[in-house]
Amino acid sequence: MTATLRGLTNGLPLQVAMTIVGVWAISLWSCIQIEIRAVHPICLLCLVGWQTWLYTGLFITAHDAMHGNVCESPKLNRSIGQLCLWLYAGFDYSQLFVKHHLHHRYPASDRDPDFHDGTTTHFWGWYGHFVCEHISWRQLINLVVIFGIYAMICQCSIVNILLFWVLPSLLSSLQLFYFGTFLPHREPKGGYTNRHRAMTIDRSNWWSLITCYHFGYHHEHHESPQIPWWQLRDSGIVG
Repeated sequence: MTATLRGLTNGLPLQVAMTIVGVWAISLWSCIQIEIRAVHPICLLCLVGWQTWLYTGLFITAHDAMHGNVCESPKLNRSIGQLCLWLYAGFDYSQLFVKHHLHHRYPASDRDPDFHDGTTTHFWGWYGHFVCEHISWRQLINLVVIFGIYAMICQCSIVNILLFWVLPSLLSSLQLFYFGTFLPHREPKGGYTNRHRAMTIDRSNWWSLITCYHFGYHHEHHESPQIPWWQLRDSGIVG
């Protein structure tokens, strides 16, 4: 707790957030400018994987903003969160803010917008329900507008846009759902054992970072949501 508050005071979380946004922006712009035919298929796969991970970082940053973990200013937290969600997939911050806090208040229940519908508990059924709960027509319109800006104003190749903007965002949603919702919140044999109905998926430091920015330490997050993502693994809370 003390370390977290000290971090907010010295501006480190804001620096981390801005680094993720900056690296994502530079990487995306570089990728949509490359000549795909001149790049080896394995390198293309690596670039898509890299972009997917950076997209996940955008969402995790917006998530931290929802908990006031990016900086001390509520207005700046909100602005950064909205920026990250808009860049991620045209999401509305206010809408996701309400739904995310419902998730924390009623985890793994019929009042949790991130939980399954009670009948389709398998991965794809739950994922489909998860997506339908969070997507909106306004978001789809935003995405069409952004796509048009890239394609017409920036004169980027449509193939590049699909490969490095659309595909990584979709893959990132799977990554976030699988490692940040499905694994930690699915009901274990014998039922849930804590009030957060969340489990800790313990991994090595690097594997934890790569899979979902340490959100395998999900019980830790629910227990102390004021801890930023990069301190979750070392928070000292036992899941």
